[in-house]
Amino acid sequence: MMFGLDLMIFLAILVAGYMAWNIGANDVANAMGTSVGSKALTLRNAIIIAAVFEFLGAFFAGDAVTDTVRKGVLVISEEDMAELSTELYYGFIASMLAAALWITLATRYGLPVSTTHSIVGGIVGIGIFIDSDLIDYSKVGQIVISWVASPLLGGILAYGTFYIIKTMILDTEDPIERSRWMAPILALPTFFVLSLALQFKALKYILPSSWLPSKDCAEGLSFINSLESCLPAQSLMTALVLALLCSIVLYAILRNYEFEESGYQGVETIFVWLQVITACYVAFAHGANDRSNAIGPMAAVWQVFKSGSLGSEAEVPLWLVLLGSLGIVIGISTWGYRVMKTIGEKITHITPTRGFAAQFAAATTVLIFSMPFLAIPISTTHTLVGSVVGVGLAGGASSVDFRVFGKIAASWVASIPAAGIGAMVLYAIFGLNETRFIITVLMIMAVIVWLVYNSIKSGPKVEIEVGNGA
Repeated sequence: MMFGLDLMIFLAILVAGYMAWNIGANDVANAMGTSVGSKALTLRNAIIIAAVFEFLGAFFAGDAVTDTVRKGVLVISEEDMAELSTELYYGFIASMLAAALWITLATRYGLPVSTTHSIVGGIVGIGIFIDSDLIDYSKVGQIVISWVASPLLGGILAYGTFYIIKTMILDTEDPIERSRWMAPILALPTFFVLSLALQFKALKYILPSSWLPSKDCAEGLSFINSLESCLPAQSLMTALVLALLCSIVLYAILRNYEFEESGYQGVETIFVWLQVITACYVAFAHGANDRSNAIGPMAAVWQVFKSGSLGSEAEVPLWLVLLGSLGIVIGISTWGYRVMKTIGEKITHITPTRGFAAQFAAATTVLIFSMPFLAIPISTTHTLVGSVVGVGLAGGASSVDFRVFGKIAASWVASIPAAGIGAMVLYAIFGLNETRFIITVLMIMAVIVWLVYNSIKSGPKVEIEVGNGA
């Protein structure tokens, strides 16, 4: 059955590529949705920029080793893991495929869902099917809490950020003159957060050093000592120096810049660039983070295929990194416009100042929840949507389309059970049988390719300009 085994691993790789495509298609709105909605970028330019920075983050800043039991949702001893290798082999493929199918459905209707929660849902479903005692329900509980906590904090920060911009700049007698020196001050915390977060995402892989931020915090320490072990003073100083330099450069540019437009429009021009800078970071960070949602389960499958057993961690081969990175880019380029339109246009009216406030709030919230004193797994998608609602509420409740937001919230709640039930159904159909697995996956992938191809043919052309942005 060597041919059958080879075909199985080929189909598993195909499913992983399909999952990566879904991540690009749905999650690109996290980075570029507000930029397109505010007309800071055209759809074409947003897709190009997102593709470049998502690829850079996914290929260069992702983890070289991934946990095979994703996000700690399953707790399996080394002995049990070896005994359950075959079940987990089929189970991880079923979880990837179920999560991908759910995300495809959500993307088809322009609903931004969490790819992380979708893959977690698939793995929870497999855990229930194999042995419900394997599931860490406290971890699942943390994820459920994050459904409310991260959008709420993102919304509050976005509301506050835009309120400051409105009060300190937009509502003054000469907003252009005020923005020349206020914009660099307001941008300082933005540059600080981005510099600090970038150390988490990239620098620790390029320049490993004890003074860079670490997620592997020392246990058993006091709050202050634990915080210091995860976020050393040198890291904070590096971020502060970079932030000050960026703000000084921005001030030097704005001091002598001749604005072609006056009043509000001139101010919005300044925040176009701040918004684009923030969007580029979010795209980079997303590529580094969410690539593992596609290739983490596949790395486990590949480990079983090569060695016949499964460990708690698996090396990620270079070809699999490339598969995940390219899959995300193709997803962005082909179907990314659907969710981007929802984030940028359907929830509330977005301007560059509002878009900047939402992006800054989302990036700050993600960083806060990543800190050692919380360490709660959250969704960037949920956080950004909450931030967009927050800036909308700054203009009054009537500025937000709560009907659209209600649909989005419903899709969040449905993600884990939908992916979990789908994974259980697929696992039952596979039945640990090579032939049934091959036939099922081939049929599903053929239908998906046909449906997506027809949808892309009838969708908008990327070359069409959406606005007069950069």
